[in-house]
Amino acid sequence: MADISPPEKKRDRSRKPRGKKSPSRPPAKESRPSGERQGAEPATPKIWRRPPHRQFRQAYAAIDLGTNNCRLLIARPSGENFVVIDAFSRVVRLGEGLAQTNMLSDVAMDRAVGALKVCAEKLRRRNVHLARSVATEACRRAGNGAAFIERVKKETGIVLDIISAQEEARLAVLGCHILLEDGIGPAMIFDIGGGSTELVLIEAGGPVPRILDWQSVPWGVVSLTETVGHEMPGAAARASRYAAMRKLVADSFADFAERVKSAQTPELRLLGTSGTVTTLASLHLDLPQYDRKAVDGLIVPSDSMRDISQRLSTMSPKERRRLPCIGNERADLVVAGCAILETIMDIWPAPRLGVADRGIREGILRSLISSDAEGIETQAALHKNKRNEG
Repeated sequence: MADISPPEKKRDRSRKPRGKKSPSRPPAKESRPSGERQGAEPATPKIWRRPPHRQFRQAYAAIDLGTNNCRLLIARPSGENFVVIDAFSRVVRLGEGLAQTNMLSDVAMDRAVGALKVCAEKLRRRNVHLARSVATEACRRAGNGAAFIERVKKETGIVLDIISAQEEARLAVLGCHILLEDGIGPAMIFDIGGGSTELVLIEAGGPVPRILDWQSVPWGVVSLTETVGHEMPGAAARASRYAAMRKLVADSFADFAERVKSAQTPELRLLGTSGTVTTLASLHLDLPQYDRKAVDGLIVPSDSMRDISQRLSTMSPKERRRLPCIGNERADLVVAGCAILETIMDIWPAPRLGVADRGIREGILRSLISSDAEGIETQAALHKNKRNEG
């Protein structure tokens, strides 16, 4: 088996708050979806709010239903950050077969609903004050996406916002930008999903970075794998398939790549959030099993990530399944992730890559906590003014 663990290992262990479990509470309900479409300006998110008299030890929840995974975070504010008190993640492959049929299959929807039922049960056991749940590329593209959203509401009580690609990019940036290396000039943040990939050029500095440019393409690890087709045996066939993946992604990002050339500086910074980058980072560290604390905040030489990507692309599915942190769930999808990652590193050739095991869910939580704090301050000021007037 090929050695894919380059020796250089430099990482940042900061910003990993831990929390305690909270007592059980009555179930939290959510509201109707916003009905956003891809490319539209983000609509005001519809969130469920617990009545004021029950706001004790406030908890906030975020659910991200993607093309490949269903993820949940429940957290409480802690100073300028938050402490996670419950979490859940499951591979559901909601977008399986979508590239061929433009519809969500019954089997895929069943898997997603099963995972969301687990999320709903966790919400029932926590003191959730505000909650927001989002669905991304698979539901944006599927002809039966709206019907699936209604089914989820009926069977789980969870109501999903189908967010635009622009909102998806914004939330990913908001969730992980604090892991960017210090530096001068614009930086690039990317999110490789199951059904799409977002690239965002930002101006860092301040609590919220300013988005200078962004692009979303319909290539994620599931959609790219299914479009290019199954692997054929033999080194030449694998090389040809990988090259085809790289070309599809590069062509889709061509206009964006040309636009951001002028923003490149001698001190390029690149940060990625996705299962692809965390998996490759685990291989870089030669971990026997995935360890979020070791990976989140890791800084890896870009050459090491390229080397790992190219070696994985030459392996057979059986060889990849034997590798720690890949296994059966990622063996057939990781090559597409590698093709997307290498293309991104071509567009923004930073010498190092920051790795984030955080993204959309954390962005949702930060948005909820921030907006709620502003609302509470406004209500307090109004109440004070009324008392003074009285």
